[in-house]
Amino acid sequence: MSFGFFQMLRKKKELIPLIGFMAIAATGATTASIYFLMTKTDVIINKSGNPEPWDNLDPSKPQKLMTINQQWKPVEELQMLKKMTK
Repeated sequence: MSFGFFQMLRKKKELIPLIGFMAIAATGATTASIYFLMTKTDVIINKSGNPEPWDNLDPSKPQKLMTINQQWKPVEELQMLKKMTK
């Protein structure tokens, strides 16, 4: 099957840049997905080890790709709810 693919590319050379760009885009998307999966704290792979990992986040560290004027302050209702459930 791949031999037929290469024969088609030899006949239609204008498809080579399109296939190249698509390969680069697919590689970039896969690489970005793996990077975010391994490095970001808001992505959970193992829920049994820590079912609530968002409790361990540092509020001073931005969690978004780009953060403008982030100011963190605790929500009073959530703090009261945490105290009542503990």
